[in-house]
Amino acid sequence: MTTLELSRTPVQAAPRKREARTSKRLSTLLVYVAMLLIAVVYLFPLFFLLNTALKAPGEFNRDPMGIVDAPALENFSAAWRQGDFGSLVANSVVYAMVSATVSTVLSVFIAFPVARNYVRWSRFFRVLFVISLFLPNALVAQFQLVLQLGLYDTRLGYMLLMTAGLGLGPLLVMGYLRSLPRELDEAAALDGCGYLRYVLTFVFPLCRPVVITVFLLQVIGVWNDIIGATIYLASPELRTISLGLFSFYGQYGNNQWELLSAATLIVAGPLILLFLLAQRFFVSGAIGGALK
Repeated sequence: MTTLELSRTPVQAAPRKREARTSKRLSTLLVYVAMLLIAVVYLFPLFFLLNTALKAPGEFNRDPMGIVDAPALENFSAAWRQGDFGSLVANSVVYAMVSATVSTVLSVFIAFPVARNYVRWSRFFRVLFVISLFLPNALVAQFQLVLQLGLYDTRLGYMLLMTAGLGLGPLLVMGYLRSLPRELDEAAALDGCGYLRYVLTFVFPLCRPVVITVFLLQVIGVWNDIIGATIYLASPELRTISLGLFSFYGQYGNNQWELLSAATLIVAGPLILLFLLAQRFFVSGAIGGALK
């Protein structure tokens, strides 16, 4: 290669580097634009709901899309009082916490031996967990069973039914357990650690992200359940917050959209706050349980 060719090489490489940097910046810009559009799609309904909840009575009918000028915070207190959401929230918190806790513990204890192949036909159980996600809910059989056991219209019966719906819990835990080395099991067995003690003191802390994810999914499912609450809870004092919101819609949904929006935010607020507090564990647990 001559001296003239050597001197031309950096000059020819410079445009390629600039093109690569431009292409990278353009792709990054497109990613941010896509993320912004997705955020707008998800956040706009929430903003519209909040804007409606803060409007004065009758203002929504006059100008549905207008931005609120003077926030009417009394809509939330009025919706809370008229919908009797105090007792409904208490009931839903008890149902969600008890059912989600028991379901999460069962998911871990079921998934651990299957993921480690400590039981026979482990592959069959994995397939069975997947198939169960696509099977219809046996409402008639469940209703007859609840009646025969005398658990209809009781807190215990409803919580047992909510606990039985494990959903994605065992699959997420099994996926996450693949990242834990089997040498931990062997070392614990050599040290004389029992099965129950090992799961409680080692598996649960090591699987904390996916455990929190499963717990949150179960809480959301119980909190938003309306079909089961409608079928199995007949007494007004046992109603859940979803049933309360449905009744509130029947009373005020035709002409008082401000109160209905405030009631909807009251119902959704605890779940939004819970997700924001545990967002880091939720994302890592969901990704880890699905991909590992």
